[in-house]
Amino acid sequence: MAVGIGGGVLAADPEPTAEEIMRLVRMSYALQDYKLKGTLRDDTSGKKEPFELTMQQQTIRFRFVEPSEIVDLDLGTQPATLSRVVPGGKSSVTVASYGESVRGMAMNFEDLSLRFTYWPNPKLMGTDTIKTQKMWVVRVVNPDGKGPYGTVDMWVHQGSGGVAKMEAYDAKGLKMKKFEVVSVQKVNDVTILKEMKLEAYDPPGSKSARRTYMKLDKE
Repeated sequence: MAVGIGGGVLAADPEPTAEEIMRLVRMSYALQDYKLKGTLRDDTSGKKEPFELTMQQQTIRFRFVEPSEIVDLDLGTQPATLSRVVPGGKSSVTVASYGESVRGMAMNFEDLSLRFTYWPNPKLMGTDTIKTQKMWVVRVVNPDGKGPYGTVDMWVHQGSGGVAKMEAYDAKGLKMKKFEVVSVQKVNDVTILKEMKLEAYDPPGSKSARRTYMKLDKE
């Protein structure tokens, strides 16, 4: 899942290939370095899950409390690898578990893993504009059928390489997930996420969606 739309990466090529765009996306995460307080809020129940987010040394870390849980995404591997630390020990999060909800929210481990940003043969579908910002629209297709998503469309900010919007579909082409950046903020002169809305469609393709909001604040 994209946690920001910045990182200071600029797209130098005015007409990049889809492969080059996805490299920009991955680089935009790896170069970020900050520590923030965050909250996940379920729109239906009102349940809130506070967490601490750190991004440094090519690692994205979500630290939750009550019960204690740390989810680490190591961007130094190809593809990035996801692991969990809970009372009792540390373990890798396998693809078989990627469809599981994170803290009971409309977010799963597939979203946190960013696995789809590594899928081969991305296709540039065109360009779009979101809130006056120019975007590339890139589609990736699951190469092995593992995990919850079959196809993912990403709206990539042309100035930074960050993902501003994502829509995920199952193997039958039914929409399963959507996220979009609601607002942004400046941290160390870098534009990053302030609030994001996630929508999970269950069953896939249904008109109604369960919503979770993720908000990040400077310490």
